[in-house]
Amino acid sequence: MAIPSVTPLAAVRRSAASPSVVGTVLRHELRSVLRNRGVLVFGVGTLLLTDIVVRLTGSAPRAMSTLLNLVLLVVPLVTMMAGIISWHASREFNELLLAQPVKRTALFSALYLALVLPLAGAFSLGMLLPLAWHRVVDPASAMLVVTTVGSGLALTFIFGGLALLIGIRIEDRLRGVMTGLMAWLLLTVGYDAVVLIVATTLADYPLERPMLGFMLLNPVDLARSVIVLQSDAAALMGYTGAVMSRFLGSTLGTVAAAGGLLAWIVVPVALARRSFDRRDF
Repeated sequence: MAIPSVTPLAAVRRSAASPSVVGTVLRHELRSVLRNRGVLVFGVGTLLLTDIVVRLTGSAPRAMSTLLNLVLLVVPLVTMMAGIISWHASREFNELLLAQPVKRTALFSALYLALVLPLAGAFSLGMLLPLAWHRVVDPASAMLVVTTVGSGLALTFIFGGLALLIGIRIEDRLRGVMTGLMAWLLLTVGYDAVVLIVATTLADYPLERPMLGFMLLNPVDLARSVIVLQSDAAALMGYTGAVMSRFLGSTLGTVAAAGGLLAWIVVPVALARRSFDRRDF
């Protein structure tokens, strides 16, 4: 005798009053994310690119320096676009879920984790598997590899929160995507241009210490500083990274930048959850 299948909505109704509602919604959202194959394409692309770079460079430090743009530019862009598009794609289903006895905090947690966990897994596996099978990681380069992958994961969680914040605040999908692109451009390209303009315009003033605080306004620059402080690639530090290395040193500078990244993870997610709780669906 065939056992009738349980729809996601029926499963949510059954577990709405129990702590497993997050797991139920999370499993459904994970299946939805994985079905569109975007995460698979991102993971395979990262794996192939890392494998090619490792084959050409032959060492983990040079491979990590070459893959710096993947971590700082591609990962935030993919996460931002995936988050905004997936939010608008599942909006009707979310409204249906909110009609059930489901706590908004639990639903938001499931939506956020369903966005960032597959992307984080695809990125980390795509980076680590080629390094493992080529056996290029030694004790001297292990910390650089961990820092690079960890910074990419941090940017995934940061831009996942920013994507949900933009998606929740802006109802129109096109406007949301354009806002996400503008935010990504501002944090990746525009920020460096602003820092350069300020540094050249006010070159006669001592700007080193104010720039340390200015760096906290950009998670991408924080991630770059964390990565480069573990390597000898001083040319890749940028202005704020060089200032951090000079005044704080490698160890203290890494701890300060990691603390800034943690704050960037918490604040956008908290703002997005607050907007989700207050939104009238």
